[in-house]
Amino acid sequence: MSTSYRKIGIIREGKEPADRRVPLTPAQCKEVMQRYPEVDLVVQRSTARAFADAEYEAFEIPLVDDLSDRDLIIGVKEVPLDMLLPEKAYLFFSHTIKEQPHNRKLLKAVLERNIRLLDHELLTNPHGERVLAFGYWAGVVGAYNGIRAWQLMHGGPELKPANQCHDLEELERYLHAYPLPKDLRIVMTGGGRVGKGAMGVLERAGVKRISAKDFLLGNNTGPVYTALGSADLYLRDDGKPFEKEAFHHDPRGHHANFLPFARKAHIYMACHFWDPRGPKILSAEDLRDPALTLDVVADISCDIGGPIDSTLRATTIAEPFYGYDPASASEKPAGTSGTITVMSVDNLPCELPRDASEAFGRDLIERVFPFLVGEDKEGMIARATIADHGSLTAAYTYLQAYVNS
Repeated sequence: MSTSYRKIGIIREGKEPADRRVPLTPAQCKEVMQRYPEVDLVVQRSTARAFADAEYEAFEIPLVDDLSDRDLIIGVKEVPLDMLLPEKAYLFFSHTIKEQPHNRKLLKAVLERNIRLLDHELLTNPHGERVLAFGYWAGVVGAYNGIRAWQLMHGGPELKPANQCHDLEELERYLHAYPLPKDLRIVMTGGGRVGKGAMGVLERAGVKRISAKDFLLGNNTGPVYTALGSADLYLRDDGKPFEKEAFHHDPRGHHANFLPFARKAHIYMACHFWDPRGPKILSAEDLRDPALTLDVVADISCDIGGPIDSTLRATTIAEPFYGYDPASASEKPAGTSGTITVMSVDNLPCELPRDASEAFGRDLIERVFPFLVGEDKEGMIARATIADHGSLTAAYTYLQAYVNS
């Protein structure tokens, strides 16, 4: 499979509601042009980006309306069907590899138009680890929104929505000005990219990390959080000692031991990766426990029908919160007496598009571009290619029935 793309275009994001992120910032486009003078890079004009056309012009990046002369077109979200040009190569998050029903028509159009489809999610190093992701920024915004949900219920200075902040610096100014109560206790599940983003926000806001054991003792003298790993969170059904590797290989035969933490915490921030074979973490029955102290569930992972039964649906950036009534296991308006406030926005990185784009573009330049514009020595581009010349590639032939359905 030949790569070595020379004529590259950054597409205008067309999915609605508008996504303001970009794969490369203006400064990063300039860097690509300087590091790879053989590459002809252009940017399609847009009125919706977090980086205005004028910012690209300031870095002398060519702006165009038509990308029909490009070999490779790079975006962030799924490209609408009416923007898909035949016989081109595209790189974006296609959200098709799990047979997502809403994108079946997209993959079908890719095949019909002889498009080579590369997916950001599938770009991995030789160890199988992803090299591009927005998860860190989901954690950043999700943690902030968790504090916003707390403010909604308990008052205090209003916290400006993240999507109305210019960048992370402005967001943190609002967070630092908010007086977190000294007895506030936050429990978190997950320690990957998402968890690290959330932890960073909490620690910069003066929330101290403590062990799971100390958290359960509940004798803190200031706002604290604990981050539960799988060994803290799960027990084997047969009573034998927990084995981390065995659990991650197959989580069946385990149950969660989260309720003791939910009886101590005021805010739960869910940042974990969840295997559908795994057990519930917070069931509807748990949520009716009279000893529960939770006021807020910030489901940053947002697995609908997943391990947290208060996550009834995904919320939006415009309306991020709803109330969960434990008695009826149903939704009520946010702030309703007797409810738990739920935050389950499923596109959190969009709320800080400039910072998220900067970090994403840096990884794209350092970890992907050498193989996009040069020899694919590690097979990274080949592994990330779902379709080529009207057919699914060998690793993704299982999607044929999905396309045909």
